[in-house]
Amino acid sequence: MTVFHFFNCAILTFGPHAVYYSATPLSEYDTIGTSVKAAVVYLVTALVKLVFLATFLNVSENESFDPYQELLKALIGFIDVAGIYFALTQLTHRNISQNHKFQAVGLGWAFADSVLHKLAPLWVGARGLEFTWDYILQGLEANANLVLRISLAALGSLIWLRKNKPKSLIPFIYISAGIVATMPSIISYLRFGLGWHFPEVVGFELLTSLAMAFISWQLFAACQRPSS
Repeated sequence: MTVFHFFNCAILTFGPHAVYYSATPLSEYDTIGTSVKAAVVYLVTALVKLVFLATFLNVSENESFDPYQELLKALIGFIDVAGIYFALTQLTHRNISQNHKFQAVGLGWAFADSVLHKLAPLWVGARGLEFTWDYILQGLEANANLVLRISLAALGSLIWLRKNKPKSLIPFIYISAGIVATMPSIISYLRFGLGWHFPEVVGFELLTSLAMAFISWQLFAACQRPSS
């Protein structure tokens, strides 16, 4: 039963990445190389973030919300934005469209994040003798993260790759990208500042990811329309 629970949680956590790749044109255009490169960039970015966090942040014995520490975390978190910028603009891609490029980068980024942060807890905890909902919630959280990372990559592609976007949409693109980029700090505030429980936080992440995906899709579609 414990192994069965582990595989269920693992499929919930990592399965949507494979489904997204196979169910979209990404598989037809063989963009797996782009996703792998983006995953490697993510790992390098995560290492850089870890060095900065270890250097500038103080280790707290209690899990309380410290605005100064969270501000530093948010600023350090923008290293992710720099990493996505590098993945979108500097890596060599196959002859794929901007639409497929940002999806492949976001997919690889989200998959590497899930492996780095979810696999070890799943392997250690989901095989335990006592059933818990925590690892199912972690799988749902990974799904929300997948949607958010693809949304951030879509917004990044509009910022850095789309030159003739309507000027009226530029503030909305930057605001949306800023919200997605600071989502870890928002989640931290909800958990430690407001005392939300894990199921409530995951529910918020799922709803927010759907909202940001819809906004990103609308912005991307508006920028794709020919200017009159």
